[in-house]
Amino acid sequence: MHIRNSFAVLAFAVLPALVLPAIAQDKPYKEGSVWALTFIKVKPGMFDVYMRDVGPIRKQVMDEAKKQGLVLSYKLFGGSSANHADWDVLFMDEYKNWAAFDGLTKKFEAILAKLIGNEDVREIVGEKVMQELILQ
Repeated sequence: MHIRNSFAVLAFAVLPALVLPAIAQDKPYKEGSVWALTFIKVKPGMFDVYMRDVGPIRKQVMDEAKKQGLVLSYKLFGGSSANHADWDVLFMDEYKNWAAFDGLTKKFEAILAKLIGNEDVREIVGEKVMQELILQ
């Protein structure tokens, strides 16, 4: 009887270790890179000024970050806002995974001060970090 109870305990202990990887494989997606998004609203009539002031600095900084392996890629989108509270510039920075954020603040601290630019021409509407999900 004692052997039967030991077998039952062992089965319940080992079963989750076998089932959990199988459940993880059943996801209809795999985890991709992580994207940091910054939504910016440029003051009316200041778009070209903002892009002229911030664009070259951001390009230099992000190219260096890419060279150092801090980011995989970066993108910049511009367009019309849906309303006066909406953003019209989007920065997208791609990181390998969530672990890439460890210690990142110190690495970018000096760089971020340069990216802030002139507060009179833009407002950061929001920031978000999301992981890409690749459908299988």
